[in-house]
Amino acid sequence: MSRITLENIHKTFGKVKALDGVSIDVKDKEFFVLFGPAGAGKTTILNCIAGIAMPEEGVVKFDGEIINLVETAKRNVAMVFENYALYPQMTVYDNMASPLRSDLYRQNEDVIKERVYAAAKMMKMENLLERLPSQLSNGQKQRVAMGRALVRTPNVFLMDEPLAHLDAKLRNAMRTELKEMQANFGTTSIYVTHDFMEAMSLGDRIAIVNQGKIVQIGTPDDIYYLACNEFVAQLMGDPEINILSGLLRKNGDNYSFLSNGSEFVLPADAALMNKLAAYDGKSVDIGIRPQHVMYSFSKDAGYRDYQVYSYESIGNKSVIEAYPAGHSGRGDTHTHVRMIAPNGLTIKIDQLIYIDFKLDHTMFFDGSSKEFIGCYNEAGIRALSAGKEEA
Repeated sequence: MSRITLENIHKTFGKVKALDGVSIDVKDKEFFVLFGPAGAGKTTILNCIAGIAMPEEGVVKFDGEIINLVETAKRNVAMVFENYALYPQMTVYDNMASPLRSDLYRQNEDVIKERVYAAAKMMKMENLLERLPSQLSNGQKQRVAMGRALVRTPNVFLMDEPLAHLDAKLRNAMRTELKEMQANFGTTSIYVTHDFMEAMSLGDRIAIVNQGKIVQIGTPDDIYYLACNEFVAQLMGDPEINILSGLLRKNGDNYSFLSNGSEFVLPADAALMNKLAAYDGKSVDIGIRPQHVMYSFSKDAGYRDYQVYSYESIGNKSVIEAYPAGHSGRGDTHTHVRMIAPNGLTIKIDQLIYIDFKLDHTMFFDGSSKEFIGCYNEAGIRALSAGKEEA
Protein backbone atom coordinates (compact mmCIF):
# COMPACT_ATOMS: atom_id res chain seq x y z
CA MET A 1 0.00 0.00 0.00
CA SER A 2 1.05 3.62 -0.33
CA ARG A 3 1.36 6.99 1.26
CA ILE A 4 -0.18 9.52 -1.15
CA THR A 5 1.12 13.08 -1.17
CA LEU A 6 -0.03 16.06 -3.22
CA GLU A 7 2.08 19.22 -3.06
CA ASN A 8 0.79 22.58 -4.32
CA ILE A 9 -1.40 21.11 -7.08
CA HIS A 10 -2.87 23.57 -9.58
CA LYS A 11 -5.32 22.53 -12.29
CA THR A 12 -7.37 24.66 -14.68
CA PHE A 13 -9.98 23.87 -17.31
CA GLY A 14 -10.06 26.79 -19.70
CA LYS A 15 -10.63 29.85 -17.53
CA VAL A 16 -11.90 27.82 -14.58
CA LYS A 17 -9.41 27.21 -11.77
CA ALA A 18 -10.39 23.75 -10.55
CA LEU A 19 -7.55 23.30 -8.05
CA ASP A 20 -5.65 26.16 -6.45
CA GLY A 21 -2.58 25.03 -4.52
CA VAL A 22 -3.97 21.78 -3.09
CA SER A 23 -1.65 19.96 -0.67
CA ILE A 24 -2.62 16.79 1.21
CA ASP A 25 -0.68 13.95 2.81
CA VAL A 26 -2.62 10.68 3.05
CA LYS A 27 -1.02 8.16 5.39
CA ASP A 28 -0.45 4.53 4.47
CA LYS A 29 -3.61 2.44 5.13
CA GLU A 30 -5.64 5.56 5.99
CA PHE A 31 -9.27 6.09 5.03
CA PHE A 32 -9.15 9.70 3.89
CA VAL A 33 -12.34 11.58 2.93
CA LEU A 34 -12.62 14.57 0.59
CA PHE A 35 -15.77 16.45 1.58
CA GLY A 36 -17.28 19.62 0.21
CA PRO A 37 -20.05 21.10 -1.94
CA ALA A 38 -20.63 20.20 -5.58
CA GLY A 39 -18.02 21.70 -7.90
CA ALA A 40 -15.46 22.18 -5.12
CA GLY A 41 -12.74 20.17 -6.90
CA LYS A 42 -13.00 16.82 -5.10
CA THR A 43 -13.19 14.64 -8.21
CA THR A 44 -10.40 16.61 -9.89
CA ILE A 45 -8.13 15.74 -6.95
CA LEU A 46 -8.90 12.04 -7.48
CA ASN A 47 -8.26 12.38 -11.21
CA CYS A 48 -4.84 13.94 -10.55
CA ILE A 49 -3.93 11.05 -8.25
CA ALA A 50 -5.13 8.49 -10.79
CA GLY A 51 -3.37 10.21 -13.68
CA ILE A 52 -6.60 10.97 -15.53
CA ALA A 53 -5.85 14.69 -15.18
CA MET A 54 -2.38 16.24 -15.33
CA PRO A 55 -1.76 19.21 -13.01
CA GLU A 56 -0.15 22.31 -14.52
CA GLU A 57 1.83 22.83 -11.33
CA GLY A 58 2.75 20.75 -8.29
CA VAL A 59 3.70 17.12 -7.74
CA VAL A 60 1.90 13.86 -6.94
CA LYS A 61 3.88 11.31 -4.92
CA PHE A 62 3.37 7.66 -4.07
CA ASP A 63 5.61 6.68 -1.13
CA GLY A 64 7.80 9.72 -1.76
CA GLU A 65 8.29 8.98 -5.46
CA ILE A 66 7.07 11.62 -7.94
CA ILE A 67 4.64 9.98 -10.39
CA ASN A 68 3.43 12.96 -12.44
CA LEU A 69 4.75 11.41 -15.65
CA VAL A 70 3.75 7.82 -14.84
CA GLU A 71 0.93 6.54 -17.06
CA THR A 72 -2.46 5.94 -15.47
CA ALA A 73 -2.34 2.19 -16.12
CA LYS A 74 1.00 1.87 -14.33
CA ARG A 75 0.04 3.71 -11.15
CA ASN A 76 -1.75 0.64 -9.79
CA VAL A 77 -4.84 2.48 -8.55
CA ALA A 78 -8.37 1.12 -8.36
CA MET A 79 -11.05 3.72 -8.98
CA VAL A 80 -14.80 3.51 -8.42
CA PHE A 81 -16.66 6.10 -10.47
CA GLU A 82 -20.04 7.63 -9.68
CA ASN A 83 -21.27 6.61 -13.16
CA TYR A 84 -20.32 2.88 -12.83
CA ALA A 85 -18.27 2.59 -16.11
CA LEU A 86 -19.25 -1.08 -16.66
CA TYR A 87 -18.72 -3.02 -19.88
CA PRO A 88 -22.29 -3.48 -21.21
CA GLN A 89 -21.49 -6.67 -23.20
CA MET A 90 -19.93 -8.48 -20.21
CA THR A 91 -21.64 -10.31 -17.36
CA VAL A 92 -21.23 -9.13 -13.79
CA TYR A 93 -18.62 -11.87 -13.25
CA ASP A 94 -16.58 -10.80 -16.26
CA ASN A 95 -16.83 -7.11 -15.34
CA MET A 96 -15.46 -7.87 -11.90
CA ALA A 97 -12.78 -10.17 -13.31
CA SER A 98 -11.64 -7.70 -16.00
CA PRO A 99 -8.84 -6.02 -13.94
CA LEU A 100 -7.29 -9.43 -13.23
CA ARG A 101 -7.31 -10.32 -16.94
CA SER A 102 -5.45 -7.20 -18.03
CA ASP A 103 -1.87 -7.44 -19.26
CA LEU A 104 -0.50 -5.58 -16.23
CA TYR A 105 -2.31 -7.45 -13.44
CA ARG A 106 -3.10 -10.83 -15.03
CA GLN A 107 -3.93 -13.75 -12.72
CA ASN A 108 -4.87 -17.35 -13.47
CA GLU A 109 -8.57 -18.22 -13.60
CA ASP A 110 -8.58 -20.03 -10.25
CA VAL A 111 -7.33 -16.91 -8.46
CA ILE A 112 -9.78 -14.75 -10.42
CA LYS A 113 -12.72 -16.98 -9.45
CA GLU A 114 -11.72 -16.96 -5.79
CA ARG A 115 -11.40 -13.18 -5.64
CA VAL A 116 -14.55 -12.46 -7.64
CA TYR A 117 -16.69 -14.75 -5.48
CA ALA A 118 -15.20 -13.29 -2.29
CA ALA A 119 -15.98 -9.73 -3.46
CA ALA A 120 -19.46 -10.77 -4.64
CA LYS A 121 -20.24 -12.28 -1.24
CA MET A 122 -19.02 -9.15 0.50
CA MET A 123 -21.23 -7.00 -1.76
CA LYS A 124 -24.22 -9.41 -1.36
CA MET A 125 -24.60 -10.07 -5.07
CA GLU A 126 -23.64 -13.74 -5.52
CA ASN A 127 -26.93 -14.29 -7.41
CA LEU A 128 -26.16 -11.53 -9.95
CA LEU A 129 -22.91 -12.85 -11.41
CA GLU A 130 -24.44 -14.14 -14.67
CA ARG A 131 -26.47 -11.02 -15.42
CA LEU A 132 -25.60 -8.23 -17.84
CA PRO A 133 -25.44 -4.60 -16.62
CA SER A 134 -28.67 -3.83 -18.51
CA GLN A 135 -30.45 -6.30 -16.21
CA LEU A 136 -29.32 -4.52 -13.04
CA SER A 137 -30.69 -1.64 -11.00
CA ASN A 138 -28.55 1.45 -10.49
CA GLY A 139 -27.69 0.30 -6.98
CA GLN A 140 -26.64 -3.13 -8.24
CA LYS A 141 -24.49 -1.55 -10.95
CA GLN A 142 -22.72 0.52 -8.33
CA ARG A 143 -22.02 -2.58 -6.26
CA VAL A 144 -20.53 -4.29 -9.32
CA ALA A 145 -18.26 -1.27 -9.88
CA MET A 146 -17.13 -1.45 -6.26
CA GLY A 147 -16.62 -5.21 -6.48
CA ARG A 148 -14.45 -4.75 -9.57
CA ALA A 149 -12.15 -2.50 -7.55
CA LEU A 150 -12.10 -4.82 -4.55
CA VAL A 151 -10.70 -7.84 -6.47
CA ARG A 152 -7.44 -5.93 -6.90
CA THR A 153 -4.69 -5.18 -4.40
CA PRO A 154 -3.86 -1.65 -5.60
CA ASN A 155 -1.66 1.07 -4.11
CA VAL A 156 -4.78 3.10 -3.36
CA PHE A 157 -8.55 2.84 -3.69
CA LEU A 158 -10.06 6.01 -5.17
CA MET A 159 -13.82 6.20 -4.62
CA ASP A 160 -15.93 8.95 -6.16
CA GLU A 161 -19.28 8.95 -4.33
CA PRO A 162 -19.71 5.17 -4.72
CA LEU A 163 -22.84 5.02 -2.55
CA ALA A 164 -24.69 7.88 -4.25
CA HIS A 165 -27.07 5.63 -6.22
CA LEU A 166 -27.85 3.10 -3.50
CA ASP A 167 -31.13 3.16 -1.61
CA ALA A 168 -31.04 4.58 1.92
CA LYS A 169 -31.09 1.20 3.72
CA LEU A 170 -28.29 -0.29 1.61
CA ARG A 171 -26.28 2.93 1.77
CA ASN A 172 -26.32 2.84 5.57
CA ALA A 173 -25.30 -0.82 5.57
CA MET A 174 -22.53 -0.22 3.05
CA ARG A 175 -20.95 2.50 5.20
CA THR A 176 -20.20 -0.13 7.82
CA GLU A 177 -19.12 -2.64 5.17
CA LEU A 178 -16.78 -0.16 3.50
CA LYS A 179 -15.02 0.71 6.73
CA GLU A 180 -14.63 -2.96 7.62
CA MET A 181 -13.38 -3.84 4.12
CA GLN A 182 -10.79 -1.10 4.24
CA ALA A 183 -9.57 -2.28 7.63
CA ASN A 184 -9.39 -5.90 6.47
CA PHE A 185 -7.55 -5.09 3.25
CA GLY A 186 -5.25 -2.56 4.93
CA THR A 187 -5.50 -0.40 1.84
CA THR A 188 -5.03 3.34 1.53
CA SER A 189 -8.42 4.74 0.50
CA ILE A 190 -9.42 8.20 -0.67
CA TYR A 191 -13.17 8.73 -0.71
CA VAL A 192 -15.15 11.62 -2.22
CA THR A 193 -18.55 12.56 -0.86
CA HIS A 194 -20.86 15.51 -0.31
CA ASP A 195 -22.82 13.57 2.33
CA PHE A 196 -22.08 14.75 5.86
CA MET A 197 -22.93 11.42 7.49
CA GLU A 198 -20.66 9.47 5.12
CA ALA A 199 -17.77 11.81 5.82
CA MET A 200 -18.19 11.59 9.59
CA SER A 201 -18.71 7.83 9.80
CA LEU A 202 -16.07 6.70 7.28
CA GLY A 203 -13.13 9.06 7.51
CA ASP A 204 -10.07 8.57 9.68
CA ARG A 205 -9.42 12.15 8.60
CA ILE A 206 -11.47 14.56 6.50
CA ALA A 207 -10.29 17.26 4.12
CA ILE A 208 -12.79 20.05 3.52
CA VAL A 209 -12.57 21.25 -0.09
CA ASN A 210 -14.08 24.49 -1.37
CA GLN A 211 -13.45 26.42 -4.60
CA GLY A 212 -10.40 24.33 -5.42
CA LYS A 213 -8.71 24.83 -2.05
CA ILE A 214 -8.25 22.72 1.07
CA VAL A 215 -10.00 24.63 3.85
CA GLN A 216 -9.32 22.30 6.79
CA ILE A 217 -7.94 18.81 7.42
CA GLY A 218 -8.60 16.89 10.63
CA THR A 219 -10.37 14.02 12.35
CA PRO A 220 -14.18 14.02 12.29
CA ASP A 221 -14.15 15.46 15.82
CA ASP A 222 -11.77 18.25 14.74
CA ILE A 223 -13.97 19.21 11.83
CA TYR A 224 -17.26 19.00 13.72
CA TYR A 225 -16.35 20.57 17.06
CA LEU A 226 -13.42 22.81 16.04
CA ALA A 227 -14.48 24.07 12.61
CA CYS A 228 -11.87 26.53 11.35
CA ASN A 229 -14.52 28.96 10.08
CA GLU A 230 -18.26 29.40 9.69
CA PHE A 231 -18.32 27.77 6.25
CA VAL A 232 -17.01 24.49 7.67
CA ALA A 233 -19.29 24.69 10.71
CA GLN A 234 -22.34 25.13 8.46
CA LEU A 235 -21.20 22.33 6.14
CA MET A 236 -20.84 19.80 8.96
CA GLY A 237 -24.24 19.04 10.37
CA ASP A 238 -27.82 18.24 9.48
CA PRO A 239 -29.76 20.32 10.39
CA GLU A 240 -27.27 23.12 9.82
CA ILE A 241 -25.65 24.90 12.76
CA ASN A 242 -27.25 28.15 13.98
CA ILE A 243 -25.07 31.24 13.52
CA LEU A 244 -26.04 34.34 15.52
CA SER A 245 -24.32 37.70 15.09
CA GLY A 246 -23.89 40.10 17.96
CA LEU A 247 -21.61 42.12 20.21
CA LEU A 248 -19.29 40.81 22.91
CA ARG A 249 -19.19 42.80 26.14
CA LYS A 250 -17.26 42.39 29.39
CA ASN A 251 -19.49 41.21 32.26
CA GLY A 252 -17.51 40.93 35.50
CA ASP A 253 -14.95 38.16 35.12
CA ASN A 254 -16.79 36.77 32.09
CA TYR A 255 -18.59 38.14 29.03
CA SER A 256 -22.06 38.71 27.69
CA PHE A 257 -23.22 38.26 24.10
CA LEU A 258 -25.77 40.80 22.85
CA SER A 259 -27.87 39.77 19.85
CA ASN A 260 -31.30 40.75 18.52
CA GLY A 261 -32.07 42.78 21.64
CA SER A 262 -31.24 39.91 24.00
CA GLU A 263 -28.28 39.55 26.36
CA PHE A 264 -26.76 36.11 26.92
CA VAL A 265 -24.43 35.77 29.92
CA LEU A 266 -21.68 33.35 28.91
CA PRO A 267 -20.63 30.51 31.26
CA ALA A 268 -17.12 30.67 32.67
CA ASP A 269 -14.22 28.97 30.87
CA ALA A 270 -10.82 30.50 31.66
CA ALA A 271 -9.10 29.45 28.43
CA LEU A 272 -11.98 30.68 26.26
CA MET A 273 -12.33 33.94 28.22
CA ASN A 274 -8.65 34.68 27.55
CA LYS A 275 -9.25 34.30 23.82
CA LEU A 276 -12.39 36.45 23.93
CA ALA A 277 -10.57 39.29 25.71
CA ALA A 278 -9.32 40.62 22.36
CA TYR A 279 -12.94 40.90 21.15
CA ASP A 280 -14.39 42.94 24.02
CA GLY A 281 -16.78 45.46 22.47
CA LYS A 282 -16.40 43.93 19.01
CA SER A 283 -18.64 42.00 16.66
CA VAL A 284 -18.57 38.21 17.00
CA ASP A 285 -20.71 35.33 15.77
CA ILE A 286 -21.66 32.36 17.87
CA GLY A 287 -22.45 28.92 16.47
CA ILE A 288 -24.76 26.58 18.30
CA ARG A 289 -26.02 23.31 16.91
CA PRO A 290 -29.77 22.54 16.82
CA GLN A 291 -29.47 19.76 19.41
CA HIS A 292 -28.25 22.36 21.92
CA VAL A 293 -31.30 24.62 21.52
CA MET A 294 -34.00 24.01 24.15
CA TYR A 295 -37.63 24.92 23.56
CA SER A 296 -40.89 25.13 25.48
CA PHE A 297 -44.48 26.02 24.65
CA SER A 298 -44.91 27.68 28.04
CA LYS A 299 -42.98 30.69 29.28
CA ASP A 300 -40.10 29.43 31.43
CA ALA A 301 -37.54 31.57 33.24
CA GLY A 302 -34.71 32.65 30.96
CA TYR A 303 -36.43 31.54 27.75
CA ARG A 304 -36.81 34.03 24.87
CA ASP A 305 -39.93 34.65 22.80
CA TYR A 306 -39.80 33.29 19.27
CA GLN A 307 -42.38 32.42 16.63
CA VAL A 308 -42.52 29.25 14.52
CA TYR A 309 -41.34 29.72 10.94
CA SER A 310 -41.51 26.05 9.86
CA TYR A 311 -41.91 22.53 11.22
CA GLU A 312 -40.42 19.71 9.17
CA SER A 313 -40.37 15.99 9.88
CA ILE A 314 -37.16 14.24 8.76
CA GLY A 315 -37.34 10.55 9.57
CA ASN A 316 -37.12 9.83 13.30
CA LYS A 317 -37.04 13.49 14.31
CA SER A 318 -38.36 16.90 13.34
CA VAL A 319 -36.82 20.32 12.90
CA ILE A 320 -38.45 23.48 14.16
CA GLU A 321 -37.25 26.76 12.68
CA ALA A 322 -38.22 29.91 14.56
CA TYR A 323 -37.58 33.66 14.43
CA PRO A 324 -37.50 36.30 17.20
CA ALA A 325 -41.03 37.37 18.09
CA GLY A 326 -42.14 40.79 16.99
CA HIS A 327 -39.26 43.02 15.94
CA SER A 328 -37.25 40.74 13.60
CA GLY A 329 -40.05 39.38 11.44
CA ARG A 330 -40.12 36.31 9.22
CA GLY A 331 -38.01 37.62 6.36
CA ASP A 332 -34.62 37.99 8.05
CA THR A 333 -33.39 34.38 7.94
CA HIS A 334 -30.09 35.40 9.58
CA THR A 335 -31.98 35.62 12.87
CA HIS A 336 -33.69 32.25 12.50
CA VAL A 337 -32.90 29.40 14.89
CA ARG A 338 -33.25 25.67 14.17
CA MET A 339 -33.90 23.10 16.91
CA ILE A 340 -34.58 19.37 17.01
CA ALA A 341 -37.93 18.08 18.23
CA PRO A 342 -39.77 14.72 18.30
CA ASN A 343 -42.27 13.80 15.61
CA GLY A 344 -45.98 14.19 16.18
CA LEU A 345 -46.08 17.68 17.68
CA THR A 346 -49.06 19.87 16.85
CA ILE A 347 -47.48 23.13 15.77
CA LYS A 348 -48.93 26.06 13.85
CA ILE A 349 -46.91 28.50 11.77
CA ASP A 350 -46.26 31.81 13.60
CA GLN A 351 -47.33 30.42 16.98
CA LEU A 352 -45.24 31.45 19.99
CA ILE A 353 -42.42 29.17 21.11
CA TYR A 354 -39.93 29.87 23.89
CA ILE A 355 -36.29 28.90 23.47
CA ASP A 356 -32.99 28.95 25.33
CA PHE A 357 -29.44 27.95 24.38
CA LYS A 358 -26.98 25.60 26.03
CA LEU A 359 -24.30 28.26 25.87
CA ASP A 360 -21.57 25.95 27.15
CA HIS A 361 -21.75 24.20 23.74
CA THR A 362 -21.18 27.29 21.59
CA MET A 363 -18.38 28.07 19.14
CA PHE A 364 -17.17 31.63 18.61
CA PHE A 365 -16.18 33.19 15.27
CA ASP A 366 -14.73 36.56 14.30
CA GLY A 367 -17.61 38.76 13.13
CA SER A 368 -15.59 40.10 10.19
CA SER A 369 -13.34 37.27 8.97
CA LYS A 370 -15.72 34.46 10.11
CA GLU A 371 -12.65 32.55 11.37
CA PHE A 372 -12.80 30.33 14.47
CA ILE A 373 -11.90 32.03 17.78
CA GLY A 374 -12.53 29.26 20.29
CA CYS A 375 -15.10 27.10 22.05
CA TYR A 376 -15.88 25.62 25.44
CA ASN A 377 -13.63 22.76 26.59
CA GLU A 378 -11.44 23.23 23.53
CA ALA A 379 -8.41 21.58 25.16
CA GLY A 380 -10.45 18.49 26.06
CA ILE A 381 -11.83 18.16 22.53
CA ARG A 382 -8.35 18.50 21.01
CA ALA A 383 -6.94 15.89 23.39
CA LEU A 384 -9.76 13.45 22.58
CA SER A 385 -9.30 14.00 18.84
CA ALA A 386 -5.52 13.51 19.07
CA GLY A 387 -6.04 10.26 20.96
CA LYS A 388 -8.39 8.92 18.28
CA GLU A 389 -5.96 9.88 15.51
CA GLU A 390 -3.09 8.06 17.23
CA ALA A 391 -5.29 4.98 17.71
